[in-house]
Amino acid sequence: MEFIDLKAQYRLLAGTIQDRMQKVIENGHFILGPEVFELEAKLAEYVGVEHCVSCANGTDALQMALMAKGIGPGDAVFTSPFTFIATSEVIALLGATPVFVDIDPLTYNLDPVKLAEAVISLKQGRRPSPGSPLGLHPKAVIPVDLFGLPADYGAIKKIADAEGLFVLEDAAQSFGGTSPFGKAGILGDVAATSFFPAKPLGCYGDGGALLTNDAILADLLRSIRMHGKGEDKYENVRTGINSRLDTLQAAVLLAKLEIFPDELELRRKIATRYSEGLKGVVETPIIPEGYASAWAQYSVRSPYRPQLIAALKQEGIPTMVYYPKPLHLQKANLALGYLTGSFPISERVATEIFSLPMHPYLSEGDQSQIIMAVRKYVKLSNSKGANH
Repeated sequence: MEFIDLKAQYRLLAGTIQDRMQKVIENGHFILGPEVFELEAKLAEYVGVEHCVSCANGTDALQMALMAKGIGPGDAVFTSPFTFIATSEVIALLGATPVFVDIDPLTYNLDPVKLAEAVISLKQGRRPSPGSPLGLHPKAVIPVDLFGLPADYGAIKKIADAEGLFVLEDAAQSFGGTSPFGKAGILGDVAATSFFPAKPLGCYGDGGALLTNDAILADLLRSIRMHGKGEDKYENVRTGINSRLDTLQAAVLLAKLEIFPDELELRRKIATRYSEGLKGVVETPIIPEGYASAWAQYSVRSPYRPQLIAALKQEGIPTMVYYPKPLHLQKANLALGYLTGSFPISERVATEIFSLPMHPYLSEGDQSQIIMAVRKYVKLSNSKGANH
């Protein structure tokens, strides 16, 4: 059994993908070829924004957005400690300071109430952590749309608008998800997404994109992705990076985008079967009213996580843990001086959460086996506990 079955998807799309890739090979436009611009137009149309700027990967997308806004030393950028390191990494790479904000215990996304508290505390001159520089200026917030579910941008935008914060939507996992405020990709001032192979819309390598309605920002991003180019590539008007989406990857994504809505619907049906089959057995995901997850992962919580993972492994069922150690406790961020207990919700979730196989081609038979294996182990654990 595969945790994510990319081979099944390829069997469905093999002819289309091969044709598109062969066309790229024949025309020889491997860097910013016509397929890249076709993809950008289709992604912008899908989300409902004016501009899409593709790039080499999702991490670069986050960094490029912060670079375009001039984020750097002395600036504070608020974000979640319960996500992949890339989100805080790009902040640190630019010399700014990550200021972590604990998560909502139900959605696992950044908690807007705690965000407001963190902004007020910083503006009152308090250090967010012992290792943070004094006198930080609150400049931006990066809500992370975890596991495919968009964060609460209604509440987050109210805080950001009141405090003058730039909102960078980290939609690396949520592309295809929706909220009462629109689709993932349109919920911040700009959104960064990833086309890493395991994502709901993934290529066959690394890839990323930025989505925005801000024409000036989009032009800055196009400049930054090509070494800060001006009128041509040999005129460099700002410091940039080299972050272009390969044309071959664009060809793959164009083929996959054609079936993406159908795959999202399959993911949602699989998630519904999981939630119905595991209700009351483990803690299943909460999707607030008006939201739809892209179901990048199907993650559950249990105090018996190690034992459950071991039991599933014995039956040939793969699992993954996203994320076993929150960002504030990672060695890369230890200089900030956060301690165990700084963000109790993130820390507790990190000890209990794990993800089950999730992809559009997960068969009902395999899913039934997964559900039965989880139920069997939990029932056995409960009966043993009752006998002690």
